[in-house]
Amino acid sequence: MSTSLIGAGIPRIDAWDKVLGTAMYPADLNMPGVLHGKIVFSERAHARIIGIDTSAARAYPGVVAVFTHADVPCNEFGINVNDQRVLAEGKVRSLSDPVALVWAETEQAALAARKLVKVEYDDLPGVFDPRQAMQPQAPLIHEEHGSNVYRYIKVRKGDITAGFAQADVIVDGYYTTPFEEHAYLQPEAGLAYLDDAGRISIHVAAQWPHDDLHQIAHALKLPQDQIREIVGPIGGAFGGREDISIQIFLALGAYLLKRPVKIVYSREDSVRGHGKRHPFYMKYRTGATRDGILTAQEIELIADCGAYASTSGPVLANATSFAPGPYCVPHVKIDAYTVYT
Repeated sequence: MSTSLIGAGIPRIDAWDKVLGTAMYPADLNMPGVLHGKIVFSERAHARIIGIDTSAARAYPGVVAVFTHADVPCNEFGINVNDQRVLAEGKVRSLSDPVALVWAETEQAALAARKLVKVEYDDLPGVFDPRQAMQPQAPLIHEEHGSNVYRYIKVRKGDITAGFAQADVIVDGYYTTPFEEHAYLQPEAGLAYLDDAGRISIHVAAQWPHDDLHQIAHALKLPQDQIREIVGPIGGAFGGREDISIQIFLALGAYLLKRPVKIVYSREDSVRGHGKRHPFYMKYRTGATRDGILTAQEIELIADCGAYASTSGPVLANATSFAPGPYCVPHVKIDAYTVYT
């Protein structure tokens, strides 16, 4: 009896549930006594926070709690460096910064109450182009970093001057790619609770749950073995779920309130609240002989990091590695930057 699967039509394990509409995505999950959470996002791109008044929101019927940075055990996280705040503290650096988190008995109450949170800002100069952000006079997004350039990669191979001298033709080009919204079908959604062993269990759509765990544990000051992340049907990702999104909010709610909690983003919340594909500004000078042999490439890459590092370092490393294309170029000069904006 043959057991070979080569060439056989093997049904996907999850196909029937998805085709029949019986698959349970995170937004479909519920538990008795669940609280609903809504994020209060920043209304400024760059500003000092003078004060946060949550009194009206706390007094709204059905509201159980309103969290600010003071409620987070360790108010920092990041997939590579801890340059993000769970809830904004001191200042905001983008319109996607969460400032407060409202928990209520119903989603409608949470939506109404988040509009009652009042935040006083002192506006700071913004910088929205990485090329401008690299200039010495540009306002700093992270003052402690000392520069808006988060990472610089330098590549030198061969003799670039000699390479261009060998070229019969030199072509200069300037190319740009924009921000890209992933627009996955299911916006961010999740459910969290304390399981029978007392662990925080989080049902959410994610691409890198192993990386989520260390960020959640760090922010809550808990060992990783006290946190579970269960990833069911995802509803699309395309790289947009590599970053952590609502996982820390869910874990924080379940941990502090000792009740099941749920968050479901609207499409507006989703577009506002998660990272985008990095814009790039690329300057190329390429030398070649008349018979099509590449002799030299001089390349400058400038990536828009956004307000936080996230995966910008590895993305820049990948871009630098692939910048010359799939060619063996004897003389190469690359300067690559990813820049806070």
